[in-house]
Amino acid sequence: MDPRQLDVIVRIAGAALLLGLAALLARDPKGRRLAASFGPLALCLAGFLAGNTPDAVLRLAGPAGAAAHLLSGYAAVFLWWFCLAAFDPAFRPRGAVLVGGIAWILVASADRGVFGPALAERGLSWMLVAMGLGMVGHLAVRVIGDREGDLVEGRRAARIWVVVLMAGQLLADLIVDLVMGLDWRPLGFSIVQNLALLGFAGWLASLVLRIEVWPLGAAPTPVPAAPAPEDAAQARLAQRLKTLVEVERIHLDPDLTFASFVRAMGAPERTVRRFVNHRLGHDHFRAFLNAQRMGEARRLLADPARRDDKLIAIAHDAGFASLASFNRVFLATEGVSPSAWRAAKAVSPGFEERSAAF
Repeated sequence: MDPRQLDVIVRIAGAALLLGLAALLARDPKGRRLAASFGPLALCLAGFLAGNTPDAVLRLAGPAGAAAHLLSGYAAVFLWWFCLAAFDPAFRPRGAVLVGGIAWILVASADRGVFGPALAERGLSWMLVAMGLGMVGHLAVRVIGDREGDLVEGRRAARIWVVVLMAGQLLADLIVDLVMGLDWRPLGFSIVQNLALLGFAGWLASLVLRIEVWPLGAAPTPVPAAPAPEDAAQARLAQRLKTLVEVERIHLDPDLTFASFVRAMGAPERTVRRFVNHRLGHDHFRAFLNAQRMGEARRLLADPARRDDKLIAIAHDAGFASLASFNRVFLATEGVSPSAWRAAKAVSPGFEERSAAF
């Protein structure tokens, strides 16, 4: 087969698979949260594939080609956000992560001539390389640093691989750019890059189609309404957890780690992971803690004796490390702010109050 034919086949297959996956995620109610970052990522990677060949005849031309070239420069941002969202159901681009993404988009736009040829010739590609290293570093801290509390075994193991593969790809491109120059793109190298993207799309397809044992960004498995009879070991774990939460109130410690929790439970780590994940329906230790702390927060907010207390006092007494995290978790859980919830509770004592159960 002519290498150019292989090049075209790989690029078309990769783009079609990526865009098809984006459409599947957008149609699936469970996948729409991930689709918010994967949809733009798929468009950007398809744009990259449309122009990633040294043969000008085989590149997308005209306004469509210019748009594809511009979009390809934004792929790193949406890949960064997608990886963060895949491992954290509560992730939304905000704060430094949002600012960093916007900064990348602005620099990439300037590097591609959106703001005129003068800026495009300033060597901004090297700035993007430095920013890319920063993104990988941040991803490593967030994804690997959160690994201990991940209760889904397959996803927990994948956290390291995602960072290793992204870092390896970035470092390989950096070495090539340093040794051969930014404009060095022979057909063989381009085909390897495109094959890597096709492999990435195929890996994601296996997850979306539930071929893998763990779906990315899956919601926690709901607790059955009528659980099967527990064996003696499960009953002991349930009783120990009840004591820790209701008597020792271990969840109110803002510095509680999963390792400390395992020691307090008095069972092997793997057993505790499976118990909290399968029996209680939480996919991360942080989600379990937030559920318990939310129960305490609702109780304190509804207490007439605490009516005049500041929200930061309620947050700390409920086990939250900061008012910001308390507000974020409360809004995500209840759909209203803590102050609005307390006001509604004061007006209508029958306002819904939920408690964490196990």
